[in-house]
Amino acid sequence: MNLNNKLINFEQFSSDDVLESLSTAILVLDTNLRVCYINTSTEVMFEISQRQAEHVPFQTLLPGETHLLNSLRRVFSNGQALIEREVQLFIPAAGEIVVDCSIKVLDVAEPHLLVELAQLDYQQRVNRDENLHTQQQVVRGLAHEIKNPLGGLRGAAQLLERQLASDDLKEYTRIIINEADRLQNLMTRMLGPYQQSEKQYLNIHEVLQRVRQLVDIEVDERLQFITDYDPSIPALHADFDQLIQIFLNIVRNAVQAMHGIGIIRLKTRIQRNLTIEKRFYKLGVLVEIEDNGPGIPKQLQDSLFYPLVTGRADGTGLGLYLVQNLVHRNAGTVSCSSHAGQTIFAIIFPLE
Repeated sequence: MNLNNKLINFEQFSSDDVLESLSTAILVLDTNLRVCYINTSTEVMFEISQRQAEHVPFQTLLPGETHLLNSLRRVFSNGQALIEREVQLFIPAAGEIVVDCSIKVLDVAEPHLLVELAQLDYQQRVNRDENLHTQQQVVRGLAHEIKNPLGGLRGAAQLLERQLASDDLKEYTRIIINEADRLQNLMTRMLGPYQQSEKQYLNIHEVLQRVRQLVDIEVDERLQFITDYDPSIPALHADFDQLIQIFLNIVRNAVQAMHGIGIIRLKTRIQRNLTIEKRFYKLGVLVEIEDNGPGIPKQLQDSLFYPLVTGRADGTGLGLYLVQNLVHRNAGTVSCSSHAGQTIFAIIFPLE
């Protein structure tokens, strides 16, 4: 083979295409620290378009942020590149995030600053979700192994009961049968529904409105729903009934946590350049379900999606376990952040 055929034709790659495909937020600032350029990831992070951001002072994007502003001025003055790890930023549109920040001077016609912001909490959330999914596959395997011998145990107890004449002794076999049935039911719920997903192209807002209607029947005016939908989101290929179950479980959990009194916000947004189960997608839909309840106890947050983990005395600990199971069946990912006064469940599905 001719060596020239192996060489990459770099002319086929546009610098704009490369910048727009990055998951890192890129900003270019002029000498007055005004925005000259942002890429798609920056638009998503700050919920602002390139047209809206152009010529806007950097401090307007991050009001009250003085540390990073001082770092920008320092790099401009001494010309030395700077990298800062785990910087906490407050973005009005998204709340508090944690980023790694890189700042350097661009030598073009006149000096500009190149700022890179790599969001950490999102990636950590994705990694935790993937690890949790792997561990839950092990739990499902164990549930299968437990369920099979339970059937034999129940059958043996039934046969033994037929051989017993004493009602007192039969009481013991009935206990064995009842407990076997209880454990069988528990294992079945842990394994989740057996039917195959029936996927179709659907409007995610129709799903959320159906969930809202179902919950509205169960509550009174002390519970308020607020919707913040992005109407530009295209059709999602997923199972309608399974999505109803996912969001219904989460919303009902919020209602129970708040005792039916409070605010639940349903929010949708487009997500770009995301990774789910080690697969890259250019486009996805983010659904956030937020409540202003007491929050989830910190000791439960890391194990929230495990089976049999619950913060309620009457809970089974299977609701959120099944939520994640159904989310994965529809190629998505689910995560939760919580503190007193705010709990947010974030579900992302790919739109490809």
